[in-house]
Amino acid sequence: MKEEFSIMIPGAQGDGARLRVVAPWDLTPITEVATASAKDIERALETAYRVFRDRDQWLPVSRRIEILEKTACLMEQQAGHLALEAAREGGKPLVDSRVEVARAIDGVKNCIEVLRSGGGREIPMGLNAASQNRLAFTRKEPIGVVVAVSAFNHPLNLIVHQVGPAIAAGCPVIIKPAEDTPLSCFRFIKLLREAGLPEAYCQGCVVSEVTLAERLVTDERVAFFSFIGSAKVGWMLRSKLAPGTRCALEHGGAAPVIIDTTADLEDTLPLLAKGGLYHAGQVCVSVQRVYAPRSMAPDIAERLARMAQAMNVGDPTAESTQVGPLIRPREVNRIAEWVDKALAEGATRLCGAETLSETSYACTILQDPADTSLVSTHEIFGPVVCVYSYEDVDEALTRANDLPYAFQASVLTRDIDFALRCSRRLDAATVMINDHTAFRVDWMPFAGIRQSGLGTGGIPYTFEDMQIEKQIIVRSSEL
Repeated sequence: MKEEFSIMIPGAQGDGARLRVVAPWDLTPITEVATASAKDIERALETAYRVFRDRDQWLPVSRRIEILEKTACLMEQQAGHLALEAAREGGKPLVDSRVEVARAIDGVKNCIEVLRSGGGREIPMGLNAASQNRLAFTRKEPIGVVVAVSAFNHPLNLIVHQVGPAIAAGCPVIIKPAEDTPLSCFRFIKLLREAGLPEAYCQGCVVSEVTLAERLVTDERVAFFSFIGSAKVGWMLRSKLAPGTRCALEHGGAAPVIIDTTADLEDTLPLLAKGGLYHAGQVCVSVQRVYAPRSMAPDIAERLARMAQAMNVGDPTAESTQVGPLIRPREVNRIAEWVDKALAEGATRLCGAETLSETSYACTILQDPADTSLVSTHEIFGPVVCVYSYEDVDEALTRANDLPYAFQASVLTRDIDFALRCSRRLDAATVMINDHTAFRVDWMPFAGIRQSGLGTGGIPYTFEDMQIEKQIIVRSSEL
């Protein structure tokens, strides 16, 4: 029996259209979801804005904690189902989807922790004649209506990162998940409501027209816009935000790795293979560009190729699958075109470089693509890792930094001076030492720089962004 999913806006009627959600592995239908109309979008905004403007309806902190605690408990009870269905709709292998669900549960708990530890501060007074007899302090308040637009590649955990901090901060939130993977989002909203969250505080929908999504995001009642997705769309929407709307954007990059002659390859190369091919490379900080000393590069590329060839590509709901499909067949075609072009421009194929099916592409290792190739200058977002030779580390750093976007990077070395030199010179918000570029825990800062994003993600940081710090000053002769 198929799960039923309605538009998660109280009183919504829909526009009569249905969004067909399919499994990316074999394109079999999972279910259909009704799409919101222009009236539904207005209803969602009006509902969220009304509850925010009525301070008597604000949820006290104790109530928010209670709701989040119950939500985490419900998620733990349904963890197996959530993981299987996330794998089915998003294509991430079940073994990794289980990790995603565990992270999502921990993220909800993190939202409780930031509530317990956050608060205002005292501002010094009495320091001069003007500030005598005064006490100044701040309190945190919700910023207002939050609108979030999410991506497909982590269909549950990304939603938790956008919705959880909003609920913790006391903000009504409207979430538009990716059209490819809306079901995990809707399940999470259902769990929040089952845990006691009033419907007006978390609404969700998908739309059949891009103009409706833009209308939702750019409405003047929106106080904060959270976006995870392509840079082209994110920066365009930011340019159209209403005056006063704050935002956070999370896009992608082409993560570089600098390898030193002292690196422990037995320890670190398996991490690079996982970090580059995990979820078929559909991760915004996947290992993409590996820079190795010229004397070591052929061996490194061959060893990565052996690891890539050993990875089982298959049905993401199967226990044995290590790499699943691309989210859409057109992404398979795009990656094939980019790799073919790189080979024609002089890259050496170590493994892969072939389409396995309409929905899957082989794990691919390329050696020395041209620095001007698409695989070198753009985010591949597919199961392709490129290995480049360098003579001098400063040359490698220059090449690693020679793109308009930057996010996370890695350095593999046992030389502390080399590690510090590279970490200081790499254009990145985070530099890993002896780890892959895709490492993340959900309480750490997570930020793209340049064209890769705006603001800082990570649950505690998003929680801060979704609040204002209101200052209160008391004048009294007793002070």
